[in-house]
Order: sequence, then structure tokens, then C-alpha cells
Amino acid sequence: MCVGPGGLLSLYSRHSIQAASTLSQPGKQKRDLYPDALRALALLVVVFGHWFATLPRLEGGEFIATDHLLHEWIPAAFLTWAVQVVPLFVFVSAAVSADGVARRMHQGHSQLQWWGGRALRLARPTVTYLAALTLFVIAAQFTGGRFLDTFDGSLTIHLWFLIMLLVIQALLPLSVEADRRFGLGAVVGLIVLSAAVDIMRAGAFSPLQWPTLGARVTGTDGGIGWLNVFLVWLVPQQLGIAWKRGRFKGALTGLSLFALGVAWLVATVISGYPVGMIGQDLDGNSNMLPPTLALIGVMWLQVGLVLLFEQPARWLLDRERLAGFVAFLGAFGMPLYLWHKLAELPAAWLGEKIGAPIDAGSPGDPGFWSGRLWWLGLCLLMVVPVLAIVAWIETQRRKTVPHSESVPAILIGGLALLLGLGCALLMGAMPGAVIGLVGVVLASLLLRSRQNA
Repeated sequence: MCVGPGGLLSLYSRHSIQAASTLSQPGKQKRDLYPDALRALALLVVVFGHWFATLPRLEGGEFIATDHLLHEWIPAAFLTWAVQVVPLFVFVSAAVSADGVARRMHQGHSQLQWWGGRALRLARPTVTYLAALTLFVIAAQFTGGRFLDTFDGSLTIHLWFLIMLLVIQALLPLSVEADRRFGLGAVVGLIVLSAAVDIMRAGAFSPLQWPTLGARVTGTDGGIGWLNVFLVWLVPQQLGIAWKRGRFKGALTGLSLFALGVAWLVATVISGYPVGMIGQDLDGNSNMLPPTLALIGVMWLQVGLVLLFEQPARWLLDRERLAGFVAFLGAFGMPLYLWHKLAELPAAWLGEKIGAPIDAGSPGDPGFWSGRLWWLGLCLLMVVPVLAIVAWIETQRRKTVPHSESVPAILIGGLALLLGLGCALLMGAMPGAVIGLVGVVLASLLLRSRQNA
């Protein structure tokens, strides 16, 4: 099967037909498309947000570097309240997986084997991505690699999300059990523990010091705050399970949670936490490295909107055409996330060749916002052939591969996957992609069933 840009349309048609078939069979339980639509929306926000935040820099018509919007336009930090959608993705993923995990627990199946299957599903497309980066690295040794040098770190920085997702999902069975025992009390408990970590990090043991907690937290190194890598990201996972169990619902609850999110974010900013929920501010402070209590405010906003728009969204998703589009995005969501940064390389090359005004200076300069549209258009144009190639590659391999049930293989394979992703994340495309590829290939081999290989 040859997959080009037209082939993507063919694949879209196939997924549309499948979605329509599911909707039209009354005897068959319909897949809940609302969580799928939310995950697709989250991934699209991330992709377009990354492109939008990248500011190309040209000198004498030649591409020389990139800046980040957050470093050029301080008010952009408030935009991160809308585009930091990782809590939404974790929330929805937990809701989708909760029943399957609970069923396996009830049947006495190994949760480690379930996680091994998840890890394999992430490892297989990541092998392809890191292999492509490795080829770029090798080619750069003969061509000078000017564009690869410019985008080196940004081509692997988004892999942090896969690492976080793998770790948090490994704890999903514990989250399911915590929901069974404590209900929403488990959510409250995680928030209290997250707050306690920030308090200990800041040394703010007296309640009189809490109004300036944010300033005290950002005035320290990470230290004990790195415990919140687990605790903060477990909060939306726990809340997603509770939502799936029907422990809260309705537009009124959604409005209340949205208001809580606004109040939460305002209060944390007043106390000294950074405004931005992505990266670092100009002073080097961050709500992400490690995660802070402020990030939970973004979760309240997003979960509130999920409840507010649930009924109209479900009404729209009953339409076959929209259901097919959601199914298509679901199929290409992870490939798009993995490969969208790579599309910036040909976009930069094309922008340079045609003299597109992609370097428009700083916000407030004439042409800045039109330059953003030029850059977005070039990235969108170039991601289509990238995804077409990826789609062709994926059609050449088996759609699914049975995962291993061997505990040692899963443990070693999972560790190799995390280490491989970590090397690529920390070292960039050169040499991180090469080293990371070894770990991810090893993981893919170990995590699959040898009996069915």
C-alpha cells in the first residue's frame, strides 16, 4: 500500500467508515468518543503551541537560530494556562484505562504485564522516530548540519512527556485501588501531599509564611520538590478515574471547578509562583522543573471545561462525519506528536529558500503576527509529507504485536525504554538520538512476545 498525502485522505476515509459503522450498529456497544476527542484536542494544542512558540531567527536571509515566545513576550506566560494540556491528557487517559485495569485486577492478572503492553505501544513508533533522527545526525556529518544544529535540543525535548506518561501509568493500578477505597478522598490526599512537598521545599512551616509560599519555593533548588514529579501528575490521573466512576459530573460542577482553577492560579501567582506553566521564566524559575502546586490550578480549569462542554460535545460526536474525524486523529495523534518537531527542519529550509517573513522580530513589531502565521503554515505544510512517510512505514509493519508476559523481560525492557528516552531528552539529537535508539530498540525487542515474534 503506497501512502502519500492522498493516502492520508484514504486512511481518513477508512477511519470515518469504521466510526460510522460503530455508530450505526445498535447491538454493538459504542465507543465513547468524548475522551478520544479530548485527547486529540490536547495533542493538537501541543503541536500548534510548539510551532507557535518557536521564533525563527534569520540573518542576511539565512536561518541561524530560534527563540522562544515566552522569552520574547512576557504576557505569553498567561497563554500557558490554556496550552499546558498535559493534565488534561493524563486525566482522560486514566479515565479511558480505568475499567480495563480494574477488570484485570479483579481477574488476578498481572498489572506489570498490562504496563508492558503500554510500553511496547510507545516504544514501536519511537524506534522509527529516533531512527530517522539518527539518519539526520549521520547525514549532518557530511553536509554541515546547519539546520540540525539549530533545532538539536528541540527535536527531543518533547520526549519528556512519554517518560512521564510511562511512569505515571505504571502507578495506575494503585490509583484505581485508591479510588475504590477512598473515592475523591484519594484526590484530596494527593493534593495535600503535593502541598506538603512544596512547603518542605520552601521551609515555610509556619502558616504565616504560606502567603509567600511561591516566592519561597522558587527561591530554592528542586531538592525534595522532585517528589512532586509523581504527586502532582498523579492528581489528574486520580481525578480521571473518579470522573469515570461518576463521582462528579454536570455543568454546575464544571463551572465550580473552573472558578476554583481561576482562584487557584491567581492565588499561586500572588504568592510568588511563576505565571507560566511551561518551561522557565526570564529569572529561571519554573512550575515544571520540578512540578509545583500551581500546576494543579491548570487541571481544575481543564476538568471544569470538560464537564461544562460534555453534553454539547457528545451531541456533536453523534454525527458520523465528526466521529470519523476524531477516529482519524486518534490513529495519528501519537505519530503527529512524535514527528511534529521534525517538520520544523524542512519548514525552516523552505522559509529560507522562498524568503518568507518568518523572522518578524519581537511582539509589537510590524509583521510579527503575520510572521507567526507564515511559520505555522510552513510547519503544517511540511508535516503532511512527514506523516505520509510515517504512515507508509507503519503500514509495512504488523499493526499489533503481542507483548511479553515475562516479568524480567518487562522490567529490563521498561528500564531500557526509560533510559533510551532519557538519553535522547537530555543529550538532544546529537548524540542523544543515536544512544537513545539503542535503548528503545532493546526495549521493543524485550517487551514483545518471543512466541509470536
